[in-house]
Amino acid sequence: MKGSVAYQSIQKRGLHIGLLPEMAAAVNPSTPIVLDHDLDALPEAGRRLTAAQYAEHVDDLAARLWAAGVRPDERVVIYKTANADHWMLAAAVSRIGGVVVNLSPALDAATVTVLLGRVDQPTLLTDGTKFDVLADVPLADLTRRVITSAGDRPGAVSLAGLAGAPRVKPVVRPIDEAAVITHTSGTTGIPKLVVHTPRTQGIRLVPQWRLLSLMRKKETVAIHVPFVHSRMVAAMSLALLKEYPVLLMRETDPAEVAEQFLEHRPALIEALPNSLMEWERLTEDPRAPFASVKVFSSTFDAIHPGTMSKLLKSSARRGALFFQIYGQSEVGPAVGRAYFRHSAHRANGRCVGWAMPMGAAKVRVVSRDGKRPTEQNPGRIEVAWPGLAKTYFGEQERYDGNRKGEWWGTGDVGYFTRFGCLHMLDREVDMIPGVRSSLEIEDVVLGKLPELSELVVVQGPNCEAVPVICTHGDEPLDLDRWRTAVAGFPQLAGPVQIPEEELPRTATLKVQRLALADRLKDQLANR
Repeated sequence: MKGSVAYQSIQKRGLHIGLLPEMAAAVNPSTPIVLDHDLDALPEAGRRLTAAQYAEHVDDLAARLWAAGVRPDERVVIYKTANADHWMLAAAVSRIGGVVVNLSPALDAATVTVLLGRVDQPTLLTDGTKFDVLADVPLADLTRRVITSAGDRPGAVSLAGLAGAPRVKPVVRPIDEAAVITHTSGTTGIPKLVVHTPRTQGIRLVPQWRLLSLMRKKETVAIHVPFVHSRMVAAMSLALLKEYPVLLMRETDPAEVAEQFLEHRPALIEALPNSLMEWERLTEDPRAPFASVKVFSSTFDAIHPGTMSKLLKSSARRGALFFQIYGQSEVGPAVGRAYFRHSAHRANGRCVGWAMPMGAAKVRVVSRDGKRPTEQNPGRIEVAWPGLAKTYFGEQERYDGNRKGEWWGTGDVGYFTRFGCLHMLDREVDMIPGVRSSLEIEDVVLGKLPELSELVVVQGPNCEAVPVICTHGDEPLDLDRWRTAVAGFPQLAGPVQIPEEELPRTATLKVQRLALADRLKDQLANR
């Protein structure tokens, strides 16, 4: 089977992640999949697999889950330590017709408790470490059964004990029914559970399939995104169907990342914006770990122009580009744009892109006050296409409140330039009186002060714009340099410096701005 044939099949029948492994093996059984860590559920598998071995392991895990009692239409919550086996277990659940519910390992026990209750008597697939995190949670009341993928625990079924279970035939879920449920970042509270169907997952591959066509050779793709995220579905599907060797990464430490890149020399890196910011220091490594990279890609959040520029200049590839896609879990990829080596540093970080090729999403900006949306009067950004998520599980009214016919409200505000570029200025809930765009201020100031590792502008107790800053190594801020850098933003209050590890973050490392503002209220009110 050719990759293009498999892709066409997905567009007709939907993307079923339980069938993807054997489909990838049929395209090319020898496509390499390399890990930077061991698989907890399959410790004997090693760190170097082929597509055929990957498919065999998923089939094995599916058989074990069936033997444990999991059946078609059953919701299976996967909440376990970050590991590539999460993706394999999700595929195994899907292969026997179960509905995958991916929960980030970054979620705390209280949040998991709420979500387990919302999912309504699921099977919980976890490991010993996370089972212990949930020690005070009444799992017997909230779940149908508990299965551990690694680490035996009383009252739980161990997958390890079911090795050798008889294989079962795959069960294909209806194209428009729930297949995979992921959750939103939770920047404003308890995350929402986003329902994806085989159809919506397949449709979301369309614009990205064309992007990967820029890579003519079968070179390594490095994927460093949360294993629980909807983006992982697209990233793995596209890479394997295109027959690209995959480097599937978990580790974030720059030293470890550099070693992986030097050994495997990826041509494309897909990573979180905050991970790329952390890896900026590698651009000064004389071994040039980014030299082989043709395409940098990030789809989770806007990234600062300075970071893009440093990464691109560290590549030795002709025509290297940074492709940014603006979207969210509910809509998938909405707009995108490419940045290049000699112009990225001059880019407006608020320009998130243009509509992508045929078959992709439609985007509009709707007035908030009856007047035409402009740079000075931004409107609400809305997206429409068949790739929209089907619903919020257990919160249909909340979903309906965000949807008007075919259009979905993203919660972001912005405007279109006369050239058709979408500028995203802020989340509507994060807007501060007298500030056009907090994100724009952050872009500009971070570009002027390389000693800053993070800058977040939040609303203070008196509606003032408070810059919260973090420095590399927690070095004291040079106030003279700060005042010079922010001279164009007189609306800013004095800076508040905190260690970066104290920033409240989501599972995809976004800063929880409302939580940060709330945390600082007492400190700011008394200073």
